[in-house]
Amino acid sequence: MRLVRFERGEGVRLGALVADGDAILDLSVAHPGLPKRMEELLAAGPAVWDAVRAAVIRSDALPAALVARAEVRLLAPIPRPRNIYCVGYNYRGHTGAHPEPSFPDVFAKLGNPVIGPEEPIRCPAVSQQVDYEAELGVVIGLPGHAFSEADAPSHIAGYTVFNDVSARDWQARGQQFTLAKSFDTFAPIGPALVTPDEVGTLDDLGITVVHNGKVTLRASTADMVFSVALIVSYISQVVTLASGDIIATGTPQKLPEALADQRWLAEGDTLTITIDRVGSLCNPILAEKGLS
Repeated sequence: MRLVRFERGEGVRLGALVADGDAILDLSVAHPGLPKRMEELLAAGPAVWDAVRAAVIRSDALPAALVARAEVRLLAPIPRPRNIYCVGYNYRGHTGAHPEPSFPDVFAKLGNPVIGPEEPIRCPAVSQQVDYEAELGVVIGLPGHAFSEADAPSHIAGYTVFNDVSARDWQARGQQFTLAKSFDTFAPIGPALVTPDEVGTLDDLGITVVHNGKVTLRASTADMVFSVALIVSYISQVVTLASGDIIATGTPQKLPEALADQRWLAEGDTLTITIDRVGSLCNPILAEKGLS
């Protein structure tokens, strides 16, 4: 399933992409008893998820619940995660001159920067080096603490595309990354929360970034240092993971030609991050001074 939050005249609703993404099944119409908020849906348990799957399977028989994708605005699938955990240097080739880490290098990103597809990333006036990072985002479903790597998949509700936007000049001011990565709009996610059964194996998902029409990153999850299951289990040893928490699993390195001709995000840019079987996340870029 590809679960989404969308907005039309009657407000924000939960849905599922159907008909190859051209339509959305409005879950509040298809099954009025379902939770109305994504975090509640994630925490609701197997019986509710089975009801959602049943509605999606029979979506053709529910014409009153179908909405054309072009008629709505997709929102961030998780609007305000309780916590966002990010992993640094998790791709071979992105560690640079540093050796591969012995343990996941985990840091926090605040929840306020979350935006959805097609929403603008705003470059703050106080930074001249706003950059992007293309990451597989893991969304927690079943809460848990101190579970094993083998049990980690049972705690994963699904996956999404995550852009860990970063102000590199602020990042260089100290050893902590929180402020540099937590400017408003610095966490685009979406377009959907894709359940594990639809994504399948994570061993070789292609990751591509197109910046202003030019491919600047092309890589694969095959180059991860630490697997998704290991990362999720590792973080759970410290904190109790909650429904809707997001774990960003690290970014691959840009292509050599993009590194040689570094272009920071700027007013008028467009950015598209695509992860195989997860989706494409597109966002325009605005400068703070350009806002009305």
